Amino acid sequence: MRIAVVGTGLIGGSIGLALAALGHDVVGFDRDPDRLARARELGAVASIAGDLKSVAAGADAAFVALPVGAIADAVVELLDAGVPVVTDVGSVKGPVVAAVAARCPAGAARFIGGHPMAGSEQEGIDGARADVFVGAAWVLTPTAATAEAAYTTLRGLLRGLQAEVVAVTPEDHDVLVSFVSHVPQLAASTLMDVATTHEEQHRALLRLAAGGFRDMTRIAASHPAIWLDILTSNRDAILGALDAYLAGLQNARDLIAAGDREALEALLDRARAARRNLPVGVSMAAKLVELRVVVPDRLGVLAEVTTLAGRLGVNVADLEIAHSKEGGEGVLVLIIAADDAGALEAGLHELGYRTGRTGIE
Repeated sequence: MRIAVVGTGLIGGSIGLALAALGHDVVGFDRDPDRLARARELGAVASIAGDLKSVAAGADAAFVALPVGAIADAVVELLDAGVPVVTDVGSVKGPVVAAVAARCPAGAARFIGGHPMAGSEQEGIDGARADVFVGAAWVLTPTAATAEAAYTTLRGLLRGLQAEVVAVTPEDHDVLVSFVSHVPQLAASTLMDVATTHEEQHRALLRLAAGGFRDMTRIAASHPAIWLDILTSNRDAILGALDAYLAGLQNARDLIAAGDREALEALLDRARAARRNLPVGVSMAAKLVELRVVVPDRLGVLAEVTTLAGRLGVNVADLEIAHSKEGGEGVLVLIIAADDAGALEAGLHELGYRTGRTGIE
């Protein structure tokens, strides 16, 4: 396929390298000509374009890897230029998806918001790697308007990158990342700032900083320009997560002040258990089943089923849609871990879907 990559920094460059390694023809555009030239030199793009209209010409799909505040403009221009599938990699989805739907209602079905949960401590195109997405979660946010063909094409590309595709609603995405990404960034930056407030007194101590401090503050080294758009665009969700985090810190402070060893131990035990139980994706060695879902031929079915799987933490290893020529129904075929099938079937039945499953040897 011919793939357009708009923005050739760390993530855009990594997408280009990964797709090029799979044999796709990658064309790139970046407003920084030096960065774009470097991307071509490194093999992240095979050719370069001078503007968005040119990069869209003949493209089968486009990835927009720009700061959050610039994504909607680029997406709308690519959709207007006729690109069949457009996605982005921004850390905020709700405002972007809403802006595209409002400004380009005719093309919004071909846009699927995306967010790869991957990165590097390095910055820019020189930190790009073709394997950065292997095993990483890549969130997609289909809506009721999403075209099935666009979603399945994009999902196939991402599975080719060996990413674990997870579907959630744009709104759920923004709440979830406020806890797992945005507030941790603020916590790391704030802790680092507090620790260095009195630099003279703390200089020797910081020189001896142990692993825990270094691990927790590692992301404070991220470039501030990336985060300004994110923190303002996802303001409401971040404020809610911050309130919950502050309440938790206040509770911990109260327990320490009271010397309540039993409650402190319970807090630490809960956190330890939760950390040890963080999901790590589905092992390729896991027993798989084929779950067949009878679906009506209407808009929104794909988003409803895939976002349900995302909410339940069910990894979809593969997906296929078989349309019926008569009867107004089709079959959505999902390949999932056998251990997850019961929960997903129960959720689907609650939504009124009929299902069937068979084992895969």
